[in-house]
Amino acid sequence: MLYHLLAPLGRDYILFNLFNYISFRAAGAVVTALLLAFVVGPSIIRKLAALRVGQVVRTGLLATHDEKRGTPTMGGLIILIATVVPTVLWASLSNRFVVVALLAIVWTGAIGFVDDYLKVVQGKPRGLVARWKLVGQCLFGAALGLYLWLAPVVPAATLPATASVLPFLKYTVIIFVPLAYVAFVTFVVTGSSNAVNMTDGLDGLATGLTAIAAAAFAFFAYIFGRIDMTAYLNFYYLPGAGELAVFCGALMGASLGFLWFNAHPAQVFMGDTGSLAIGGALGTVAILLRAEFLLLIIGGVFVAEQLSVILQMGVYKWYKRTRGREYADAHRVFRMAPLHHHFEKKGWDESQVVVRFWIAGLLCALVALATLKVR
Repeated sequence: MLYHLLAPLGRDYILFNLFNYISFRAAGAVVTALLLAFVVGPSIIRKLAALRVGQVVRTGLLATHDEKRGTPTMGGLIILIATVVPTVLWASLSNRFVVVALLAIVWTGAIGFVDDYLKVVQGKPRGLVARWKLVGQCLFGAALGLYLWLAPVVPAATLPATASVLPFLKYTVIIFVPLAYVAFVTFVVTGSSNAVNMTDGLDGLATGLTAIAAAAFAFFAYIFGRIDMTAYLNFYYLPGAGELAVFCGALMGASLGFLWFNAHPAQVFMGDTGSLAIGGALGTVAILLRAEFLLLIIGGVFVAEQLSVILQMGVYKWYKRTRGREYADAHRVFRMAPLHHHFEKKGWDESQVVVRFWIAGLLCALVALATLKVR
């Protein structure tokens, strides 16, 4: 909005020329998101507390987690507001990259909101039935895949509509047949959304990792959207993709602002409202940048958390079917899944797990950045 209102004034007033620079608007989105989270956060937390929208704590966790019972959840509303509003203010709303990213975070956030509402307001322990949650995610993923196939946001001269770029390999892409591409996009959006959801189990864990991942994608979006930098790096140029740096900057600022309230001991949890929205947004940004496989590196901790759950459940069911329940109970892969609870069971303090996972997430982001030159 500010871009459309003020950038044209740059022809007459040099100060307003700043709004033509994506770097300036991305920085503005970060600061706006951070301040907006600080402003709306306390009122939303008070409202959630008044409505008794409290956290449901899993059985089998350490005794320290009992203290979290009743802490307001659905705090992902703070992240949603602090991401969407600054993006609308600072980004070009005629840019299809931005519009799709906004639709992604709102759609997946709405699915999470319904799930949280059913669990904590209406008292349904299972919340939104898993298959309906999956249906909602797959519908968006399929719609996104079809849209990008039929109305590509990337010029065909740059990359085929159904292509995905492989990291560490120069000029190497995978070109999917159309229906396989739609299935691939659906898998990425759904997998990313659920992976962040699995990671959200300790104070500040998913929030800090989100800020790191969003910052990394903001950098990539900025690079991919500049013809001079892509030419220097011998990388593919995506006209218009730079505007995603504004969206990712807003997501990073919103995450840091939310972390103010979510740091241990947390005053509020993001709930599925936040975790599904964040995962859906990161997955969509990766798809738009043709960096789906890069998402595996940037979101390495999210991937590890998701894989730990899949592995734990798969091995348990296999042993239970082949050797009986007692053997399965005694031979679990992890002491508890997702992975962060395994380390808690091993004796790590909650803050130790969170900070060490943040460090791992930062390392993953740095490895991803290295792919710009290591090819």
